[in-house]
Amino acid sequence: MSSAVRQYLLVTGNYWAFTLTDGALRMLVVLHFHQLGYTPLQVAMLFVFYEFFGVVTNLVGGWLGARLGLNRTMNIGLVLQVGALAMLAVPAAMLTVPWVMAAQALSGIAKDLNKMSAKGSLKALVPDDAQGRLYRWVALLTGSKNALKGVGFFLGALLLATLGFDGAVLAMAGALALVWVGSLVLLQADLGKAKAKPKFRELLSKSAAINRLSAARLFLFGARDVWFVVALPVFLAEALGWQHAHIGAFLALWIIGYGAVQAAAPAITGLRRRALPDGRDAFGWALPLVALAAGMAAALWAGWPAQAVLVSGLLAFGVLFALNSALHSYLIVSYAREDGVSLDVGFYYMANAGGRLLGTLLSGAIYQAWGLAACLAASSLMLALAAMVSLALPRHASGTGPARN
Repeated sequence: MSSAVRQYLLVTGNYWAFTLTDGALRMLVVLHFHQLGYTPLQVAMLFVFYEFFGVVTNLVGGWLGARLGLNRTMNIGLVLQVGALAMLAVPAAMLTVPWVMAAQALSGIAKDLNKMSAKGSLKALVPDDAQGRLYRWVALLTGSKNALKGVGFFLGALLLATLGFDGAVLAMAGALALVWVGSLVLLQADLGKAKAKPKFRELLSKSAAINRLSAARLFLFGARDVWFVVALPVFLAEALGWQHAHIGAFLALWIIGYGAVQAAAPAITGLRRRALPDGRDAFGWALPLVALAAGMAAALWAGWPAQAVLVSGLLAFGVLFALNSALHSYLIVSYAREDGVSLDVGFYYMANAGGRLLGTLLSGAIYQAWGLAACLAASSLMLALAAMVSLALPRHASGTGPARN
């Protein structure tokens, strides 16, 4: 086994362990605080700092990764998540909204340091002339991570039912602490460290391609979270009467399938048959999502059976969204400069976090005011904006990978 493959497996293992706790914590917080009587908007507000600090972290974290090395930023992310979990293992009287928001802020910083480090490290591990391998490795890392996030959703609901809130967060903190110790020992030093120390003023991308892709990513993830993060689980509990364990299991299976599609994206999008994906593909794969979200909103407004509309629509949405996300994840790593890759990847995932923040806030607010169908209509509008921005992404005619203008 080559050194690059060993490091790839170690990075992936770290990412997997972190993702399990991240997905479980998300489900724990949504279900536990909804159970305590919080409104959908109040539940959404618990995640505001999680998403906001993700925006800041990706921007500053990219600069730190280029200066310190991605191994260090990944390990910092792991230990911060341990701290965030430990913060929530306090008596119920201390679980005030500001305290939970602060813990979620720490978790958001940790998550985006970990993700930026994992995605950025692939650029350092794969030669620039092996774009096909890069696409497959990015798809596998992203897809497996999202499958495990689904497992995390189920794990969170299960731990809440068996260990209670305090026991669940303590168990996850202990397990992740062991992963952190192993990563400190085994992860390659100076992974992704830039040869020239970047200045703080270099945080913003000067690449038109990366700026456009980042804008498309913002709208893409805003479109997902505007109905998926708060509105959907609350609707399943309130309107359809689903039990918490059933909601957790359903969303877990959806994300596991979503991750499997992402991992298979290179084969589905035709990597074996023709050139690597480019802006044309990003635009073309976004269009069916626009129609699907609009169709689901129209079906709910027309009074069609909500459970059938949501279950079938969510399955189709998962497949199409997974392909769009995998294409974007490949394109950013491909567009990024080789020296100081974390700067470009961090800027891009700053936009990703901005989309999640926007979607999370709108998910609670729109659902509380107008319901789930309105959330899906807003999703369709955001997806249309993502498709329009993707029209301006670079295109290529050969298999050498996208242009970087």
